[in-house]
Amino acid sequence: MLKPSRPVGIVGYGAYIPRYRLPAVRIAEVWSDGRDTPPIEEKAVPGLDEDTATMSIEAARNALARACIDPTRIRAVWVGSESHPYAVKPTSTIVAEAIGAVPLTQAADLEFACKAGTEAIQAAIGLVGSNMADYALCIGADAAQGRPGDALEYTTGAGGAAYVIGPAEESLAVFEGSVSYVTDTPDFWRRPYAHYPSHGQRFTGEPAYFHHITSAARQLLDELHLQPADFRYAVFHQPNVKFPQRVARMLGFRPEQIEPGLLVNWIGNTYAGSALLGFSAVLDAAEPGDRILLVSFGSGAGSDAFSVMVTDCIRDRRDRALHTQDYIARRQPIDYATYARFRGKLLMS
Repeated sequence: MLKPSRPVGIVGYGAYIPRYRLPAVRIAEVWSDGRDTPPIEEKAVPGLDEDTATMSIEAARNALARACIDPTRIRAVWVGSESHPYAVKPTSTIVAEAIGAVPLTQAADLEFACKAGTEAIQAAIGLVGSNMADYALCIGADAAQGRPGDALEYTTGAGGAAYVIGPAEESLAVFEGSVSYVTDTPDFWRRPYAHYPSHGQRFTGEPAYFHHITSAARQLLDELHLQPADFRYAVFHQPNVKFPQRVARMLGFRPEQIEPGLLVNWIGNTYAGSALLGFSAVLDAAEPGDRILLVSFGSGAGSDAFSVMVTDCIRDRRDRALHTQDYIARRQPIDYATYARFRGKLLMS
């Protein structure tokens, strides 16, 4: 188990989800024969002026509003994503400049499929926990892409969440411990110059998603001497609706423990933002003394598991920015043609 030298927690958090939504039935009208039931209701789609950088900035501003710290005190800005807007140029420096954290800060982009955001949090716990810095900003955000007609197209959504990591005494939730579990399991990949990712279909489930999440979670629970009943909430990576429900049952969690953070049916799989957006929704509802289990999953493959205890500070801070459900409720449905235009699926040359 990973545990820092000094106690570390979450000083501020924030979410962002684009307002445009593509109902799954619109995709089915184009690519399906009508016999299959879409895996989700709808997904969030970024507008023409939105990408991973802009969504990260909006989420970061919400996190800073809750943290109430001068952004120049942030010593690291790390953005985890698999859809960075530039192949060579960091997203993190764009975000750091926009929120006023420059120039005396470290900045880096991280990639590990859908766990790139929690990968940043693991690094930030080490940075703050070793007294090298008091604050670090960690973001998981994606404008996910799926090949037209592929099963992924139904669920690849957009959005992100940001977390300011800092000293436990200032935190609205404190990390009790964490575990990372990785193997070389190639269930999902994208080669250089490929526009869309490829996936191993059913192979993405048993040897990838379920094995890594259950292994990381069980190791963490064993080392902390905790049981599922000790947690008020649990949040798992959400590639679809069925996977997190099934992995919760495998680990012994009840449906009501995962329901507040299960957002995929309305916004899709936001890749690096998936588990972190669910976590932000849970923090919006949590009370002091609630314990939360957060377990991400990234194809390739690996999981990060965290046990978090909510403090009294949550009551004063959560209403300083929009809640995650506010973004979900703020929706504008679009048709498939508009979605294809927004996402650049029509190549004009």
